[in-house]
Amino acid sequence: MNFILDNWYLIFLALASGALLLVPALKGGMSGGLTAAQAVQLINREKAVVIDVCEPQEYAAGHVNAAKNVPLAQLQERLPQVVKNKAVPVILVCAKGARSARAAGIARGLGYDKAQSLSGGLAAWREAGLPVEKT
Repeated sequence: MNFILDNWYLIFLALASGALLLVPALKGGMSGGLTAAQAVQLINREKAVVIDVCEPQEYAAGHVNAAKNVPLAQLQERLPQVVKNKAVPVILVCAKGARSARAAGIARGLGYDKAQSLSGGLAAWREAGLPVEKT
């Protein structure tokens, strides 16, 4: 008992460092998003469809090559028209990744079980050095 009382700061330091090591793992596990490299593999291997959920102005300023623009507010109505085959993987993209994460939940609710969000959005895509198209 004396050891614990005399060395409480060492125990606290050990617990705090362990918690800090878990934070990145927990964040990655909760997001469930794809990295840019994983998205490219899905596009090339499984012919995934890329849906950009940004507003039309943002989409025109830059988007993933061959991405189709369906703003988040219209996703529930328009996604079944744009992607008819629900078995095809769907990659949802936005500027930073927050809207696309919500969009992935909406898409899964519509029956698109292979819908996933691009972690970090278009910013992560650009950071990976992948091509961006402007209209």
